[in-house]
Amino acid sequence: MQALTEQELHNLAMNIVGKQLEADDFEFLSVNSKLKKNPQFVCTKNKKLHFVIVKAIGYPGDPRDMEFYRTDLNKMRDHALKFEADTYYAAVGLVNAVDYNLPVYLNEEYIVDYDGMVKI
Repeated sequence: MQALTEQELHNLAMNIVGKQLEADDFEFLSVNSKLKKNPQFVCTKNKKLHFVIVKAIGYPGDPRDMEFYRTDLNKMRDHALKFEADTYYAAVGLVNAVDYNLPVYLNEEYIVDYDGMVKI
């Protein structure tokens, strides 16, 4: 069994959020999948610009806890304001479905804990 790398977990989280954005009729202007390079998505909807920061959160982390990323989120929000854009945080919890203490493995079941985007 091969554990997913940090980049692969990040890409998985981005796919989950990207599908939500598509379903909600957002139009993608740019997509950035590099780790620690924000935002991951720059989109428009109803002629309004949106920046979306995506984080993959492994167990025992809590995707609802934004405090660890508060500095990055505030920096991105301040940057977005220069473009009159809204900023969103999309944290996706990912955990091994068989044993929470094991990593998420390639081609194995996992559990997603995602409540949607939070406006910053």
